[in-house]
Amino acid sequence: MQGCSFTGHRVIKGTHETKLADLIARAINYAYGRGCRNFYSGGAIGFDTYAAREVLRFRASHPDVRLVMLLPCVDQDARWSYAQRREYRRMLGDADEISYVSEKYTDTCIKERNYRLVRECDILIAYMSNERSGTGQTVSMAKKLGREIYNLYPTLERE
Repeated sequence: MQGCSFTGHRVIKGTHETKLADLIARAINYAYGRGCRNFYSGGAIGFDTYAAREVLRFRASHPDVRLVMLLPCVDQDARWSYAQRREYRRMLGDADEISYVSEKYTDTCIKERNYRLVRECDILIAYMSNERSGTGQTVSMAKKLGREIYNLYPTLERE
């Protein structure tokens, strides 16, 4: 079974917010058409949250789809706002599987989570404006492993 992972920035550009969900939905539909049934999210604020939300919507009409949360650590949401934690915990409750890299935050748990996202996927859907970032690092890993990569950011900049 093929997999699709998501990577993106925590901050979504204001002009992109209204169009991002639709673009992610189209990308999920594309990946599904290519055989992807497992969709992997790192669970971070921002793009990861948008992507997981869209996978859950898609799964409502495609019951063979699975949302897998690959998380850096158990307490990833420790410093988030109440609203962010509430949405995050709701996503975890709706996920088909949850996997943690580490029990507690370490200097390497986020990088290891990103590597696992790439290792598990055939297609990587990204929201990357800056290559000098964790998202850029994840895209670079995917290139090295020969994964199919779709960066949604340039499409949103053209629209």
